[in-house]
Amino acid sequence: RRRDLTWSQISLFLCLLSCASSLGTRYTPDWASLDARPLPEWYDEVKFGIFVHWGVFSVPAFGSEWFWWYWKIALKPEYILFMVKNYPPGFSYTDFAPDFHAQFFDPDEWADIFEASGAKYVVLTSKHHEGFTNWGSPTSWNWNSVDNGPHRDLVGDLGAAIRKRSLHYGLYHSLYEWFNPIYLSDKQSGFKTQEFVEKKAMPELYDLVNRYKPDLIWSDGDWEAPDTYWNSTGFLAWLYNDSPVKDVVVTNDRWGLGCYCKHGGYYNCADKFTPGELPNHKWEKCQSVDTISWGYRRNMKLSELMDLPSIIKDMVYVVALGGNYLLNVGPTSDGMIAPLFEERLRGIGAWLKVNGEAIYATKPWRVQAENATVPVWYTSKSSTVYAIFTSNPMQNSFKLLTPKTSYNTVVTLLGNPEPLKWAPLQTTGLIVLLPDLPFTPADAWTLKLDEVA
Repeated sequence: RRRDLTWSQISLFLCLLSCASSLGTRYTPDWASLDARPLPEWYDEVKFGIFVHWGVFSVPAFGSEWFWWYWKIALKPEYILFMVKNYPPGFSYTDFAPDFHAQFFDPDEWADIFEASGAKYVVLTSKHHEGFTNWGSPTSWNWNSVDNGPHRDLVGDLGAAIRKRSLHYGLYHSLYEWFNPIYLSDKQSGFKTQEFVEKKAMPELYDLVNRYKPDLIWSDGDWEAPDTYWNSTGFLAWLYNDSPVKDVVVTNDRWGLGCYCKHGGYYNCADKFTPGELPNHKWEKCQSVDTISWGYRRNMKLSELMDLPSIIKDMVYVVALGGNYLLNVGPTSDGMIAPLFEERLRGIGAWLKVNGEAIYATKPWRVQAENATVPVWYTSKSSTVYAIFTSNPMQNSFKLLTPKTSYNTVVTLLGNPEPLKWAPLQTTGLIVLLPDLPFTPADAWTLKLDEVA
């Protein structure tokens, strides 16, 4: 009898504890509560992802994915001239949609390329500022990829292929739409009315989450109106409390005017954000292989593309400073990843096959960089420190000034199992005898230092 009583008391206690903990994880629709949510661990561990900008803008494939805006609002002469020379009078931007055929789009082929790049997550544009949705959005009648253009669910098809390879799937979503009359009417009212949010922006976000269960939501297009107009905190509270992805989903910081770098999950801050020192919050740098545009351009030149060494340098710097690296490619309107983009992605993957342990699941070290003749970036994992150098020292001996060695210190070059000879410098640092460095088109190598402080 006494044993039963004790067991029921224990059960009751455990039940109360579990209820209290689940109640404790409920977030309220305000920034103080939402910003306190711990970032799901998977995101910090993966480090490297692929961004994909694809939409109706991929049909003119000229200048930038902001084509419609530059042509009709900014009135940029080169865009106007492009239309005059190549299209009949009266041709409208919506007339491009039927030519968004995606006839060569093979989601498995894309997923193979992305997996080969060493990326661990992929973020696809579900909708850019032009408002065209890459799935059959019920609130975007005839301006979506199921009713028009490809006549297929691009978001769903790519998602299925990505997940077959155990990669995380994220969706980019623009809150605003340049030319949506309901949005323009709300804007006209000084954002005192919220018809666009209630009829378009929020129904689409809820639909995306419930239908595709993304691991990440990359919000954008937020800068004209405050988060109170967008009802961002209400959406995020639902996302973190009750959505089908509440425990895994990661969000960025673009949820309304003045939010970026301040509120949300991890911080994107500005496009191509490049901090000079270690930020005190998890962040991500989005960068594009084509330095001019995020969408595909038929008029891009080789000199405007990042080469492999500059991509690796950029990624290493970002990871050393605690960030994630989201590298963009823009597919063609017929659904191809341009061979030059594929070559860059496979090159990153080849480098990561050898050096990935210095990138994935690492933490910033106490010192992030040494700016000697050969730049060195540091990452760490428990008692191991990685020193990544992004040019060939062209000599046999190589100095690292920061690590504190001990009798147990072991130094190896990733990709080469033989321990290297080394000697301590005076108070800190060491000099390492390098072997002949293996050729790599990435022009970067990693020293692994075990048992250093």
